[in-house]
Amino acid sequence: MGVQRRNPGIVLLVGLPLLLVAAVVALGGQPRGHTPVPGNNRDQKGYTRPTDPSLYVGSETCKTCHADMPSKDFFQHFEDSPHFVTTLDTKKGPAWQGCEGCHGPGKAHVDGGGDKTKIFTFKGASAQEISARCLDCHAGGVQHMNAINSVHLKNDVSCISCHSPHHAKESEFLLVKPQPELCFTCHLQQKAQFDMPFHHRVNEGLVQCSDCHNVHGTVGPKQVRTSSTQDAICFKCHTDKQGPFVFEHQPVKTDGCQSCHLTHGGPNPHMLKLSNVNLLCLQCHTTSSFSGAPGAPSFHNQASFFQSCVLCHNAIHGSNFDATFFK
Repeated sequence: MGVQRRNPGIVLLVGLPLLLVAAVVALGGQPRGHTPVPGNNRDQKGYTRPTDPSLYVGSETCKTCHADMPSKDFFQHFEDSPHFVTTLDTKKGPAWQGCEGCHGPGKAHVDGGGDKTKIFTFKGASAQEISARCLDCHAGGVQHMNAINSVHLKNDVSCISCHSPHHAKESEFLLVKPQPELCFTCHLQQKAQFDMPFHHRVNEGLVQCSDCHNVHGTVGPKQVRTSSTQDAICFKCHTDKQGPFVFEHQPVKTDGCQSCHLTHGGPNPHMLKLSNVNLLCLQCHTTSSFSGAPGAPSFHNQASFFQSCVLCHNAIHGSNFDATFFK
């Protein structure tokens, strides 16, 4: 078979569009003559504040139009919020003060007669863009240190999905709704679990979702907090179960409380996963090769008295006196 020669004209037509695309990317993806608005780059995930003071006009200038726009007392709500204190900050400069601390420099917006394309507006922005603006100030501290990797942000839940600088319903943390109503907006399965006969008293207002979960992100699964000793957050309330014990019940230390208990609520007393205590214990205490736990003795008749293991093994979370958790 002979070698087939390609038509150079066809190769040129195919390659020319690729060269044009590469040129546009090399120039930053903007057509020639385009002047980007400082601080309004929606292609970047981070936010870099322009440092030129001449680009900023101050919050009082914003107030001339936004006192009652887009809603009545719009600016008044901002003045009553914790964010208004930024207007008193004289150390960092105008890039960190007032309205422009979040929305970016406003001179181009004012000079353009209120042109919305000349300033950053949170409406329509991506969760990453919004959170980048907020985290530029709020990234410090243990509460927000993992916010950029949080499950919420990965699922396009931004800061203003839960917080509102202008229209907060809760003065604490500027929440748009109180807990747990706010959390139940998305977490409907957990809402049903808290309606079970045995549950943590979240609906009653004695416990909040944020007592156990760091909603801004953690390094562990389910955004569950840890206690000061890096143990399960359950021990923050259930201190008598924490230990350390001379004889530890291994599941408590390896798998945690959820190895036996449902964390939000369930149909069984003590929020146990199964109604029969012996069936729960026998998930590990069998003679099968897959489990290292000792099996139940042959004289333990599972059809009668021995169905409730904790009648005898009442120190089931750990004991300082008995290896079989009798006391």
